[in-house]
Amino acid sequence: MLLEPMGFAPARVYQKALLEASIPLTAFSVSDVHSEYDRLVELGVVFTTEPTDVGTTMIAVFEDTCGNLIQIYQG
Repeated sequence: MLLEPMGFAPARVYQKALLEASIPLTAFSVSDVHSEYDRLVELGVVFTTEPTDVGTTMIAVFEDTCGNLIQIYQG
C-alpha cells in the first residue's frame, strides 16, 4: 500500500485535518501489537502512540512520512 500527499486540493485539506486531529487515516490488524511495534521501531518507524490498551483492544499509531497517521491494532 502506498499513501502519499495528494495533489487534489480538497484531499490535502482532509489529510491535514486528520493529522492535526491525531486521527489515523487507516488501521491494520496485527496478531501482536507489541511485537509489531518493536519490529517497526527497529526499522526506524516513528510512533506517535506506543502500544496502548484501550479497553477492548491494544493499539499503536505511527507516522507514514507522507502526512498520514497509521494505526495498528491487535485483533
